[in-house]
Amino acid sequence: MVHPLPATMQAVSVREIGSFQFERRPVPQPGPGEVLLRVTVTGLCRTDLKIIQVGHRDLVLPCVPGEEVVGEVVALGPQVDATLLNQRCYVYPGEWCGICPACRSGAENLCRSMRIMGFHRDGGFADYVVAPLKSLIPLPEGLSDEQAVFAEPLSCCLNALELARLAPFETIAIWGGGPAGQLLARAASAYDALPTVIEPDPQRRELAKGVAEPPDQLFDVCVVAVGNNSAYQQALASLAPRGRLVVFSGLSKETPAITTDFNQLHYLEQTVVGAYGCCYRHGRQAISLLQSSKLAVNDLISHRMPLSRLAEALELVANRQCMKIHLYPESCRP
Repeated sequence: MVHPLPATMQAVSVREIGSFQFERRPVPQPGPGEVLLRVTVTGLCRTDLKIIQVGHRDLVLPCVPGEEVVGEVVALGPQVDATLLNQRCYVYPGEWCGICPACRSGAENLCRSMRIMGFHRDGGFADYVVAPLKSLIPLPEGLSDEQAVFAEPLSCCLNALELARLAPFETIAIWGGGPAGQLLARAASAYDALPTVIEPDPQRRELAKGVAEPPDQLFDVCVVAVGNNSAYQQALASLAPRGRLVVFSGLSKETPAITTDFNQLHYLEQTVVGAYGCCYRHGRQAISLLQSSKLAVNDLISHRMPLSRLAEALELVANRQCMKIHLYPESCRP
């Protein structure tokens, strides 16, 4: 049964760096090859905090933030198959060209024409969001919206592990026990690797079953999931011969450089690789993992809050007083 859509909706709007506001605006209309989704849940991440407080390289203002989105298709643009109506979907946040060298090599996350939901185009901090048909990943039965919305941060972790060439039974050290660090460790375990999480905060450390300081051992893979210069220095010192360091978290503009012993990289044949975002295939892999019994996420949800409490939610993220916060439009309050 198709219900008529409202004329207007509530949305979070960032018009200048340092603040946001709630607005009533017309419900957007999907164009050719697009659909309109009623947002059921949006994940809040530290990048959303960065977007609002200090901006981001890829941010285009004004914009509605929110790149971790699950929703239900409620309207179709021209040339879209009617069978998609009422389908629950996770939305891969990227829109890529498909023809540039990066896209043709399977790295569409590096597409020069990439348009990211919540950065270049409006995201999920709203009642409704428009998404390209090619970005949709339909959800299987048995996978809840709350579980599926982890697909975006999990996809970024899967991209990092892919770039690390992580193999079964290899050791991997992860600096940071926040949501990304927890997902990296759980994904590594699902792939039969042996993760160690380094996290000074006792609560996060306990959840990850981690350690407070780097142990006296060398690791096949080191991933830094916290924007901390000293963590990168520790990770470089913890690399085994032929070890791979994954630059997962960026550093501040003020201190982006780290002194590295290139002789160590040379003689030990070590590798340093960057990891930014994710590709569409990682979203499919993430949904498959979340549907399986190999990767649990429900215990990572620390807060469920209406979108109207966004300011409070951002404060929790800023002070590291949460794990994963899920935000809900008023019509979908938990």
